[in-house]
Amino acid sequence: MNLDLALVSFSLMVWGLGEGLFLIFQPLYLQQFGADPRLIGGILGSLGLAMAAAQVPAGYLADRLGARPLMWAAWIMGAASAGIMAFAGSMPVYVAGLLLYSLTAYVSAPMNSYIADVRGRWSVSRAFTLTQASYFLGAVAGPALGGWIGGRYGLRSVYLVAFIVFIVSACVVLFIRPQPKSATGHAGPALRPHQSRAFLTLLPFFFLTTLATFLPQTLTPNYLQNQHGLDYNQIGQLGSIGSLGIVAIMLALGNLTPVVGMLAGQAAIGLFAAFLWKGTGMTWFAVGFAFSGGYRLSRSMALAFTRPIVPPGQTGFAFGLIELVNGAALFLAPVIGGWLYSIQPEWLYTGSLLIGGGAFLLNLAFLPAKRRKIEAGLQDSLRLGSPKL
Repeated sequence: MNLDLALVSFSLMVWGLGEGLFLIFQPLYLQQFGADPRLIGGILGSLGLAMAAAQVPAGYLADRLGARPLMWAAWIMGAASAGIMAFAGSMPVYVAGLLLYSLTAYVSAPMNSYIADVRGRWSVSRAFTLTQASYFLGAVAGPALGGWIGGRYGLRSVYLVAFIVFIVSACVVLFIRPQPKSATGHAGPALRPHQSRAFLTLLPFFFLTTLATFLPQTLTPNYLQNQHGLDYNQIGQLGSIGSLGIVAIMLALGNLTPVVGMLAGQAAIGLFAAFLWKGTGMTWFAVGFAFSGGYRLSRSMALAFTRPIVPPGQTGFAFGLIELVNGAALFLAPVIGGWLYSIQPEWLYTGSLLIGGGAFLLNLAFLPAKRRKIEAGLQDSLRLGSPKL
């Protein structure tokens, strides 16, 4: 691992600690402000819209200006938004801080572009899954620590600690160097991602996969507290188990082919939903949370799936389009989740299993063939000197 990838990984690990402190408690903090399940779903859905809005412009700028300035800005903005949430005295101010924090998700495309360019001899799948694992290695301690702080001092104190941790993470990322220029990987003129039919036809699959894998997690903290009586400490412990499970899944399955990795991630989320639905105590819930890493695995593998067909110098724009689609799914999932929960809390998981099962079958039926077609097109492009995608 080179220095820049190590710095990004370490910064993400520290950031994971900070975000892990409060992320799982967001629905519960909104509930403290008086929000009902549908309003919570609507607010969380608006965060998905904020995430989606900035993705393509950020990816485009990353290709033009380089990823490093955009990464610096995102880290600084994230620390500032944590401060707003920490000192918020009302729901509107808190939600404003949440929305600002969600906008920092624009960094996904530039950061993934940066990681792809500084990975050295590592495969794209391994580089993405290892940096994700670094983030969640930090997040292992975050939820348990946040639960302890929240139970003793209140949830507002959790955000104060996260604010300090984010400042440390931002200081680390300021030391990364500019990304190297991408080496040319395709002969002949290259199609831009939005002109590539092979690329565009993958986006609906990524949307459905993200929707299916994120849906059962949306109001799980409320379900655990309201339906099963768990306190902040117990919910935080489950969040830490989930983060540890993500690290294990990323490290163990990071070398899978992208298609198999996406399917494995969906299967893991199906187990998460099943254990939360039928579980009756901490042991069952802990087993379920150990499989929650399937969501992150599927998203990382989607990026790895498309990397071979993305022209050099256009990685940020392509990844921005993918994150735009993911953001749309992150908007819709909490809205659906809040609606299902308000009718019958268990429907959050039964509905997720139905949607997830359909998405799994569609991916199983079509993605392997699409992968083979992409690989054949790349071989033709290299042999004939012109793109066939």
